[in-house]
Amino acid sequence: MTGGQDHKFYKVLKNILARIFALWAAIVFVATMIPALLLVIFFRIFKEPKRSKLFHRMSKRWMQVFFFLTGCRLRVKGKDNFIKDKQYVVISNHNSYMDVPVTTPFIPGANKTIAKIEMARIPLFGLIYKTGSVLVDRKDKNSRQKSFTEMKEVLKLGLHVCIYPEGTRNKTGKPLGDFHDGAFKLAIETKTDIIPTLIFNTRKILPGNKIFFFWPSKMELHFLPAVPVKDEEDYGILKEKLYTLMSRYYVEHR
Repeated sequence: MTGGQDHKFYKVLKNILARIFALWAAIVFVATMIPALLLVIFFRIFKEPKRSKLFHRMSKRWMQVFFFLTGCRLRVKGKDNFIKDKQYVVISNHNSYMDVPVTTPFIPGANKTIAKIEMARIPLFGLIYKTGSVLVDRKDKNSRQKSFTEMKEVLKLGLHVCIYPEGTRNKTGKPLGDFHDGAFKLAIETKTDIIPTLIFNTRKILPGNKIFFFWPSKMELHFLPAVPVKDEEDYGILKEKLYTLMSRYYVEHR
């Protein structure tokens, strides 16, 4: 075969294997979700923040098992940038549906993620999803305001808040999509330092342009040093500072 024919053959073969891997990943996810769901139901007898702390430990073990059984690996850098007993607004890039299983369980310390309400409506899984989330309907102004208030309460409980400031998966050709204001307004109003976070290679596993496709790969999660939030700082300036910092880091390390 010619070079072009070889490339076409391997592309077809990869697509076939990726569908087989996707079926296996779906089976593993559902099988491991059942005990996780039972634990989440049990955790409801506890009040916050203990409920979230138990959920965080459980979700980390669950994802460790899932990654191992599906052939995925995760390398985490910068955990020492978290000071014990201090809360942070953790902001992360967003490339794939695999991002949430990477960030939420592996942030050092219990946390809640701002997440779209549609996913919470999925039977069974929705109960797990909303346990670790602050839900928001992005089309509803009242819902956005309510979620902002809830995020403040999460920080008061001693938990981190995880936000994807791009708002949705980045489908542009840029390293990062444009940032929304919410994470930076939250940080300034609550005087909470920000931990910039970069995720690498999740798009290889679950690409946004393919249906029922799963390709085992090595992922990386990098926590950068905390960015202090000054009282007088404007959220627009803070947003631009973090955008520039994270974009440069992503280009240098991808």
